[in-house]
Amino acid sequence: MPWRSRLRELFGKGKILPRVRGIGPINRRDFLKLGGAGLAGATLLGVAGCGGGEQVGSGGGGGGGGGGGTFTYGRGADSVSLDPIHATDGESFVVTRQVMDTLLAFEPGTTDPVPALATEVPQPEDGGRRYTFNIREGIKFHDGEPLNAEAIKFNYDRWQDTKNEYHTGGGNQSSNFAYYTVMFGGFDDDSYIESVEAPDETTLRFTLREPLAPFVRNVAMSAFAIASPKAIEEDVEGLWQKPVGSGPFKFESWRRGSEVRLVANEDFWGKDLPPEVGGGGPNVDRLVIRSIPDNTARVAALSGGELSGADGLTPDDVPTVEENEDLKVLSRPPLNIAYLAMNCQKEPFTDPRVRRAINYAINRPEIVKSFFGETGQVASNAMPPTVPYFREATEPYPYDPDEARRLLEEAGLGDGFDMELWYMPIPRPYMPDGRGVAQAMQGDLEEVGINAKLVTREWGTYLEETGTGAHDAAMLGWSGDNGDPDNFLNVLLSSASATEEDAQNIAYYKNPELDDLLRQGATTVDENERRRLYEQAQEIIYNDAPWVCIEYAEVPLGYQADVEGVTPNPVGNEEFTAVRLTGGGA
Repeated sequence: MPWRSRLRELFGKGKILPRVRGIGPINRRDFLKLGGAGLAGATLLGVAGCGGGEQVGSGGGGGGGGGGGTFTYGRGADSVSLDPIHATDGESFVVTRQVMDTLLAFEPGTTDPVPALATEVPQPEDGGRRYTFNIREGIKFHDGEPLNAEAIKFNYDRWQDTKNEYHTGGGNQSSNFAYYTVMFGGFDDDSYIESVEAPDETTLRFTLREPLAPFVRNVAMSAFAIASPKAIEEDVEGLWQKPVGSGPFKFESWRRGSEVRLVANEDFWGKDLPPEVGGGGPNVDRLVIRSIPDNTARVAALSGGELSGADGLTPDDVPTVEENEDLKVLSRPPLNIAYLAMNCQKEPFTDPRVRRAINYAINRPEIVKSFFGETGQVASNAMPPTVPYFREATEPYPYDPDEARRLLEEAGLGDGFDMELWYMPIPRPYMPDGRGVAQAMQGDLEEVGINAKLVTREWGTYLEETGTGAHDAAMLGWSGDNGDPDNFLNVLLSSASATEEDAQNIAYYKNPELDDLLRQGATTVDENERRRLYEQAQEIIYNDAPWVCIEYAEVPLGYQADVEGVTPNPVGNEEFTAVRLTGGGA
């Protein structure tokens, strides 16, 4: 199986894509040249943390003092690596986000960057080629070492420089620093980051080889959390299972396949800061993160009071949880999209009239109502409304079978045509029932004379074959990484992503005008200009209609009614700093 298809299957996110400087062709050769996560690394990642029940402890002890019991959180799988730069899975970041800090963070409930280790979000200098961060004073890692500008530089040098003696780690769980290559273009001279300087303890300066507009959002990502240089120097190969950071909780132990246990950091630097910037706690003594793969069992554990909170609720679970007066549902705003990609290199989908006809033919409001309930929103653009520069003026294609028939007649297909409609064989957060949605689409298309044969494959094969353009039209989706439009539109709809193998642009849609807009948007740091560029890009995509944009899905989370201080975040990985248990805790 090709490398990227295998990665997308194992990581379950469909989002490992290298950013090559200049938005050049994106292919397997480039990614391996940059040192990204190939199949071997992915295979190891896919099996890490399963079975065995082996327990790893920090050996340090201490901590405590949060003052409010134990918060127990249930999730669907175990972590892969607790060295965040070697992680690509959300389950690892659920833990590392509590233990380690980033230069910036995402404001709870939004994708807006806010201060964290840095005292403010810096303004771009030199046309976006330089950023200067002022680092908070007096922060210490959990091992007592100072967290200053030099410590942060140490981490970035480790990630960027392949000759650095600590450019390793992860044990057998190594992802080869995959997210660094994805978000910063590669290592050494391929990296957007030319240099990192620490002229004094509170000043950190990045110089870029060329402007990278998403830069401040990138440094807020969980993958780029800062670890203790002392811990790295003492055991870089063991950091993945014994993390040392500066966050609100300290690592205590990890029983593989079962649970991770953390204790409150009574010296947390942010305890007197407001929750909006990651402060306000910790307010519990202990945080236990349990792995419960079976969704029914996880919801039952929540209902039975064994868990304080849980993720992975399906739309069908929501009414059950809401009806229980001891529970409540909170929802992450959608940073995702589900879509039907029409292969623009195959007849009759080369004709935009046919693609628009299919958009008019499909009753998306009814699909969203039937399969997503209150958790779904009919999609209008190729990126969700939580992303900056979302084009508010765009309305979803209305359900209009008559207009669909008119366009088909105009395109010379008044008698209809035969096609294959591929659907995903497994549930995803943005598509819990691929077959059911495909059947609904099939019925709608039949009403306008289009005979759609439903096709599916085993998940890995599905990704492999859609990545080579074997389909007529195929359902897929995307969950964003950093809340930037570049992470949706460039990744999913640029010509550079329409590769012969392992394509992310599975519509094989190529528009030079759009490519130019996306290239400018990725390198322009003026906010008003970026808005103009991305709104124009969304308008072009809407009119060319390479997709049927199906829906944006909220991600429901279940909590005990006595849990306070949680604000669901679009990027996931909620911080539990401010969590408070008014009734004692699970």
